[in-house]
Amino acid sequence: MIDPSDAHWMRQAIELAVQGEGQVEPNPMVGCVIVRDGRCIARGWHRVFGGHHAEVEAVRVCDPRQLDGATFYVTLEPCAHHGKTPPCVDLLIASKPARVVIGTEDPFPAVRGKGIERLRQAGIAVDVGCLLPDTRRLIAPFRKRIETEMPWVIAKWAMTLDGRIASRTGNSQWISNPASRAKVHQMRGRVDAILIGIGTALADNPSLTARPSGPRTPRRIVLDRSLRLPADSQLARTARQVPLEVWTSPQADPQRHEKLLQLGVHIRLFDQGPETLAALLKAIAAEGVTNLLVEGGAGVLGTFFDQQWVDEVAVFIAPGVLGGRQAREPVGGEGIPFANQQLRFADGSWSCVDGDLCYRGRRIDPHPLDVALGGSCDTATADPKAGS
Repeated sequence: MIDPSDAHWMRQAIELAVQGEGQVEPNPMVGCVIVRDGRCIARGWHRVFGGHHAEVEAVRVCDPRQLDGATFYVTLEPCAHHGKTPPCVDLLIASKPARVVIGTEDPFPAVRGKGIERLRQAGIAVDVGCLLPDTRRLIAPFRKRIETEMPWVIAKWAMTLDGRIASRTGNSQWISNPASRAKVHQMRGRVDAILIGIGTALADNPSLTARPSGPRTPRRIVLDRSLRLPADSQLARTARQVPLEVWTSPQADPQRHEKLLQLGVHIRLFDQGPETLAALLKAIAAEGVTNLLVEGGAGVLGTFFDQQWVDEVAVFIAPGVLGGRQAREPVGGEGIPFANQQLRFADGSWSCVDGDLCYRGRRIDPHPLDVALGGSCDTATADPKAGS
């Protein structure tokens, strides 16, 4: 059983951490609460990439005399390496807390287990695994990029009650209502990149920008094997203001290639297919893309679902019916052969958005829960010298 007091303070640390969403990537969101004699004396969270980590934010607003003997609640293992900032574990050791409660290990190889080990070597009691499912959920995009070298993929679409994303004529503006579209703009402003296929670019002529702008300006990616993106499209015309990448075949028309280059479009070459698309995802993840929003069309979404690359869905359902055998459906691809094998997005919730329904859900984490390094939240008296 987790100690109720530990769970209380860790929940507060998680709530703090979430405030860094869209600000700290490619780093993970982290929160910290410092408690002494049952009372919170300081709070902090990682506010912006390259800025102070959560532990530093908390310590710097606290009277140093209160830290000796206090308990630190941190959602993620304190870093033990020099990155953009000094190791947080050094600061914790210098603060002389009686105990450090950690939500989950850091999956980053340069840190994993090392921060915990150093704290214990300094004689500090360390408990790992408090609200483990919640703290792991908090860093899921970061963890996926570290462990798989691929970004966290959010598949988004809007559809009618009968599952259509466009009419038989191809018209899709608008399926969802203004409030739902506003939520999509909020999502765009918190991801690192947005990806669509050329079919969607031609049918909708989208800008793929966040309006109003959010904490991030995502790069826009178009899969366009034959380089059909018009030079007068909203995407191409705004390429100098908002980064636009067009991934195309080496065999694409060189004149089209040159015209888009002159507009500021970044042309990247690949041969479309699951293997090369996986290489694309790994390439952008290596460049710092942690969260990728895939907005369609059906062929692109079908490939992502067929390859089981989708981690999260954001689906808006409008209370209307389009009908028609030729009307477009949201997800193409090969599909799942048996209903009992469908990909399940059970970790989520429904909400009503001014009459539309919105479902945000994640696939159930395929990884087993971390094994706490020599302790857990219900072993508060664990030997601080215990090995990892």
